[in-house]
Amino acid sequence: MTITNVQLFSVPVSDQDRARDFYVDTLGFDLVNDVQMGPDMRWMLVSPPGAQTALTLVTWFGTMPAGSLKGLVLETDDLGGEVERLRGLGVSIGEIEHAPWGSFVQFDDPDGNGIVLQATALTSD
Repeated sequence: MTITNVQLFSVPVSDQDRARDFYVDTLGFDLVNDVQMGPDMRWMLVSPPGAQTALTLVTWFGTMPAGSLKGLVLETDDLGGEVERLRGLGVSIGEIEHAPWGSFVQFDDPDGNGIVLQATALTSD
């Protein structure tokens, strides 16, 4: 197999500036690229610091209405601290749930795209 990684995937949003503010200012992602690609299209790319995979915040896919993405999973090494920080920034976020593989919490971005923030438990097999 020659595939080496997931480069990016698209998050459908209604307002790229609002989405950028949420992903960059609230979640702490880096703004990797913001380029006008024509009168009605911008290439806006955000990424967690140091991550291989980026998100492109898109408005132009008719088959991907804003808010239709569910299950974007983000990893953290301090779930409790991150939940407290996000609540302090006004994010409406659920309660931490526990599973055999770790802990997680769910919330939505401003368009209703579903995000899971998780801390995977380390095992010593």
